[in-house]
Amino acid sequence: MTEAITVGLARMHVEFGERRDFLPPLVADLEKRGAQVFLEYGYGSGMGYTEADYQKLAPNAKFASHEEIYQKNFVLVLRCPSNEDLKLIQPGSCLVSMLHYPTRPQRVALLRSLKIEAISLDSLKDDTGRRLIENLKSVAWNGLEVGFQILHRTYPAPGLESAGRGPIHVTIVGVGAVGMHAVQAASRYGDMKLWQTLAERGVPGVQVTAIDYDLTDREEIMKEILTHTDILVDATQRLDASKIVIPNEWIGVMPEHAVLVDLSVDPYDCSVDPPEVKGIEGMPQGNLDQYVFMPNDTVYDRIPECVSTRHRRHAVSCYSWPGIHPKQCMALYGEQIRPILRTLIDRGGLQNINSHGRYFERAIGRALLSQWESNELVSVSNKPEKEDKG
Repeated sequence: MTEAITVGLARMHVEFGERRDFLPPLVADLEKRGAQVFLEYGYGSGMGYTEADYQKLAPNAKFASHEEIYQKNFVLVLRCPSNEDLKLIQPGSCLVSMLHYPTRPQRVALLRSLKIEAISLDSLKDDTGRRLIENLKSVAWNGLEVGFQILHRTYPAPGLESAGRGPIHVTIVGVGAVGMHAVQAASRYGDMKLWQTLAERGVPGVQVTAIDYDLTDREEIMKEILTHTDILVDATQRLDASKIVIPNEWIGVMPEHAVLVDLSVDPYDCSVDPPEVKGIEGMPQGNLDQYVFMPNDTVYDRIPECVSTRHRRHAVSCYSWPGIHPKQCMALYGEQIRPILRTLIDRGGLQNINSHGRYFERAIGRALLSQWESNELVSVSNKPEKEDKG
């Protein structure tokens, strides 16, 4: 009799506010397919789940220590573990996580040196190149939800909810996938219930201006737009992270009550030449522990000196916007990853996956570390690792 595949579900020890773990229905599905599932002690507790909640649906699931979880055939965790944790994985075992091969050359090198196989969730794509595991809608809606919550506090008399005010002006820079979701989210205040309430009361709505990257170098045009902008959203995906989209000087022409919303969440890195910067210069870098920043926040003192922070407004930034609502996020990720895990289990492990076979086998093949060509990596081997956006 073939020995059952073991799957270890590890917790994320990133920041205190990171509460996302896969939900009980996914664990139950893995068990039904024949896998032996192990969960790290405390798994799901950040979202209010107990061991009993998991074992009610998956009675054979076992809870184990952090170290033991990393000894299983497959280790599943949304955001990539620390280097110390990666070293706990047994050679030949497989890590399933957001790994971002193209921009993490050091990570790829470490995994290979440890003889670990991996499936990068962000590299799981269909035959047309569309990602199978993604939550871009939540990036936009969660970011705009928080942005409007802050604008609610800063908006001058007669107030955001007054029928006597004019339309709210939202400017979105970037018209890609995130930008398109942001347009819809902005038009609904990032909150469908709030939109319905205000619409029923006859409160004027939102005027959304979407700007393509190619327009952002026209200073006079941009400053005129920013003069009337209540919320400025960075939804750009820049090929060159050293190029500022909105210089800090331009922030100075915006209304004092304006709010900056960072959906791209690119980090600062002044150790490289030229320095890598955020699209909106002077924005703080947020995470699930803190994603709202007042103009006098001490976090500005920690922004690298190569970045100008002279002009400030209320700002919101989070490296993991989907994590703001963890249950909804993990319900979606669970549904998206379910067929991938089913395929791995049904095929009896990676050794039986045919990268030219059926639909999900082809997707797995494209996401395997062993199939990733080193010459596809970015050429900067001396750049520091950057946190994942999962």
